[in-house]
Amino acid sequence: MSAEPARRDLFLGRFARPTKAHGLRPPTAIEEARFVALCDGCAACAPACPETVIRLDGERRPVLRFEHGECTFCGACADACPSHALTRVGVRAWTATASLAGKCLAVGGVHCRTCGDACPRSAIRFAPQIDGRFLPAVIDADCNGCGACVAGCPVDAVSVNERPQGRGEAA
Repeated sequence: MSAEPARRDLFLGRFARPTKAHGLRPPTAIEEARFVALCDGCAACAPACPETVIRLDGERRPVLRFEHGECTFCGACADACPSHALTRVGVRAWTATASLAGKCLAVGGVHCRTCGDACPRSAIRFAPQIDGRFLPAVIDADCNGCGACVAGCPVDAVSVNERPQGRGEAA
């Protein structure tokens, strides 16, 4: 059995996605080495998140799971953190950005603009191609890494990851 969902799963409403072992820390997280030292796994941040995108990894530390929604950068997780591993001041620069994988339906010629429709900053644009397709592209300068584009993608072609060094500034 393949790890990729079958096409019929899409039409039957089966959208189960495998969870990753690692993920992005919330935008209020301090530098990673200090974060790991301070975070005691109390899990107070997860229920405090109004968007329910904070989940706990295997060590009970917070990671973002955008398949559940988007981060609004509200800071509720920092307010709930007693260890100050999540805080509103002195945090690392948030450099996450969305990226699109080759399994995108639009790349395959299927009309789909779910990710672009979900983006509150219009950071995903669709360029017309000579063959009639409209191909998506993430405009890094406009993307704040909120993850709104991830949840709606029916084929899990969108992800949010740390921006590689030299690819723009943090939002």
